[in-house]
Amino acid sequence: MPRIIKNESIVDDNWQVLTLAEGDTPESLRLPAEPALVPLAVWLTRRDELIATPAPLGVWLDSHEGPEALAADIARFAVIGVNFPKFTDGRSYSTARLLRERYHYAGEIRALGDVLQDQIFYMRRCGIDAYALRANKDIDKALAGLRVFSETYQAAADQPQPLFRRRFAREAA
Repeated sequence: MPRIIKNESIVDDNWQVLTLAEGDTPESLRLPAEPALVPLAVWLTRRDELIATPAPLGVWLDSHEGPEALAADIARFAVIGVNFPKFTDGRSYSTARLLRERYHYAGEIRALGDVLQDQIFYMRRCGIDAYALRANKDIDKALAGLRVFSETYQAAADQPQPLFRRRFAREAA
């Protein structure tokens, strides 16, 4: 079973990530009985069918897809994946932040695709809390990447107050 980093621990991953192969359509994709992350196109096309299944719901957004299409249904998803098709494509950082801050999504946001150790600290700052690394990457080393910095200065999805406000609150207490 594949393993992921979730909530700063290495855990077994029981979710299947479904993709549309060349020639596949959202209507033709076979939906498994086990938990699966489906592409946004499949969710939009087969929403009612997916809601009727007993398995937990998960969807993933490609880097060019925003969370606006999920806004009405966001609370239905146990997991929302954000895809990083290559490490230089940072659009999914913005998607994760929008999910947390604008849409108040409280479930798991999972980084998929070209997820590298050097990036997961910054992914967490944007609200991502689970990381599916490429198969050729060392998951133990990547986990250490979450502990690169002991303190952050700026406000972000994982820490809404900047350091100067946190210090002031401690001193005032």
